[in-house]
Amino acid sequence: MRARQLSRLALLSALILGGGASLAWAQTPDEECLACHSEKDLTMERRGRTVSLFVEAGELAASPHAKVSCVKCHAGFKADELPHAPRIRPVNCLACHEDEKFKDFAESVHGQAQPGVTCAACHGGHSARKVTDKDPATRHELSARVCAQCHTEVSRHYAASDHGKALQAGVAGAPSCIDCHGEHGVVSPSDSTARTSRLHEAAMCLSCHVDNPDVRARMGPSTGFISSYDQSVHGQALHAGNEAAATCSDCHGSHDMMKGSNPASKVSKGRIGQTCAQCHTAEHEQYAVSVHGTALAKGVAASATCTDCHGEHGILSPSNPKSPVAPANVSAQVCTPCHSSVQLTRKYGLSEDRFQSFEDSFHGLATRAGSIEVANCASCHGVHDILPSSDPNSRIAPANLAATCGSCHPGAGENFTKGAVHVIATAGKDDILSIVATAYLILIVVVIGGMFVHNLLDFVRKSRRKLAQRRGDLPVHQVGHRLYLRMTLSERLQHGTMALSFILLVVTGFALRFPEAWWVMAVRRTTPWLYDLRGIAHRIAGVVLMAVSLYHVVYLAAVPRGRQLLRDLLPARKDLSDAIGVFRYNLGLTNDKPAFGRFSYIEKSEYWALVWGTILMGVTGVILWADNTFVNLLTKLGWDVARTVHYYEAWLAMLAIVVWHFYFVMFNPDTYPINLAFWKGTLTEEEMLEDHPLELEEIRRREQAGEEEEAR
Repeated sequence: MRARQLSRLALLSALILGGGASLAWAQTPDEECLACHSEKDLTMERRGRTVSLFVEAGELAASPHAKVSCVKCHAGFKADELPHAPRIRPVNCLACHEDEKFKDFAESVHGQAQPGVTCAACHGGHSARKVTDKDPATRHELSARVCAQCHTEVSRHYAASDHGKALQAGVAGAPSCIDCHGEHGVVSPSDSTARTSRLHEAAMCLSCHVDNPDVRARMGPSTGFISSYDQSVHGQALHAGNEAAATCSDCHGSHDMMKGSNPASKVSKGRIGQTCAQCHTAEHEQYAVSVHGTALAKGVAASATCTDCHGEHGILSPSNPKSPVAPANVSAQVCTPCHSSVQLTRKYGLSEDRFQSFEDSFHGLATRAGSIEVANCASCHGVHDILPSSDPNSRIAPANLAATCGSCHPGAGENFTKGAVHVIATAGKDDILSIVATAYLILIVVVIGGMFVHNLLDFVRKSRRKLAQRRGDLPVHQVGHRLYLRMTLSERLQHGTMALSFILLVVTGFALRFPEAWWVMAVRRTTPWLYDLRGIAHRIAGVVLMAVSLYHVVYLAAVPRGRQLLRDLLPARKDLSDAIGVFRYNLGLTNDKPAFGRFSYIEKSEYWALVWGTILMGVTGVILWADNTFVNLLTKLGWDVARTVHYYEAWLAMLAIVVWHFYFVMFNPDTYPINLAFWKGTLTEEEMLEDHPLELEEIRRREQAGEEEEAR
């Protein structure tokens, strides 16, 4: 066989030389080379093995090298020296391909491999094909045929991945081996300069999932969601040089990447815990035995797992105020979506009012107000180790509850556990709180509603009378210009101090109770320092109100005018008949309006309501202020009752002042725009004649009696 091959070469040489002595091997036409190399049985021995010298003419014609002469690559032999094959130098592709991207091959893992990987090993010999990013079929063939020659196991995983399946299906933008690892300059992932190194892997993945429009158009998650990894705790750690920080392949896998909807995916609902456990081992061990972990293990797909609480690509540190698991956010952003879901709570038999009751609690209000120190859901229930209250190891088990409360409330005793934790007074689930709340709601509707009707009738009657006087239908009585003392300086100071402290209590109290109201948020945005002072201001105003109230008691007991004031304010039988008479007068049933003395039933009812409300608000306010002490004394239920009373009494007091007091001193047609007795301390003779005619008569009688006494 070898002799026959050599004779063919000799014949070919003779034919060429016989055709003209000036024809050199460097000028040998390709057809002459193929005269021998087109035979399939043409072989030679090299290093103890048989090497085929067959060239498929059709493949050569279809390759990028079709117009390149054979001797351009296969150089190094002389026409008159046979056999010439042993003297032909190895093909040097870089002799033509001098671009930098080809020179990178020498420094690549393939160029430095032993034995070395040749260009032909990947591109083929005479059938070399050019691989482009625009040809998915060629790129798929490269992955399946070329790379798989050496990377068999990796290629098998890749072919089963979503990337591999997309590439096989011809999907535009589907990645092949070279899209991730590069072409000629393939570097080991352990090299920090490699595209697939841990430091650069995320940028490589984002170059397709964010920057490639073909890929981006088919992605379910938004571009912002995917790129949020860059600002995550993992991304930031990686940017800081921590190569141990999680990157794309740690969670999604590398060659075996699958969508999260695939149960076999590393980021599927059932497997994400094990994926996170690669780094967070202790946390996963706690989670696995928690109520959430055991439920998920039983197949309850709705149970929370790592990404439900921490997020996915944009995971932030719990210390970051933007993180969903930050103390100020965990209850509203993490626990609420599940535990307030009607669908989930009904399906799994959970209480659907847990978050609402927490939001209405002292802890919830402080959280909504921005506090990061107050207890949230995790403070009591735990974080990764959440267990049901029936489990003796649970933080909220009856035997452990006092210790759990004691972590924030030093000295918390057994009474801290007496009473429901999650309570809504109006929900009817706690009899005592429900009774208190319902009673107050009825009282507010009846009392404030009655006041409104009373004042509406009064307004209509007085407005008609004023209109009639302007028209001249009713005579206007001429009165003197004398002023009569209504309030001394001491009384005006008491009234002013009480009024200012009351207004401050109302504003700061409702700002504490409704921290997300529009007017509170306006203060919160524009003057945050003032917003932060509302709790301190509320307590200071409460102390001032109690102090002026105690001074008033001393004034009533020790000062003669104060004792007379108390006597004049005591309820009398006449007050009831006056109230009935005014009601009949305002309805037009009679034209005779009752005559009042120094204080009518209007002032008396307001005064004694203020006394009662001040005592009640003061007592309950102290209970709420000294919460540790009074929960231990009164139990958690007793403290909740005090809180409920304080809240509804505040509504009753505020509405009573607005509807009753403000009407008679400001909006009453007889005094509009305002009664200035609180400022000047006096009333005009017209005001006395209209509102206190009996007192005016008594003053005149005493003056006349005094004049007669002097005359004697």
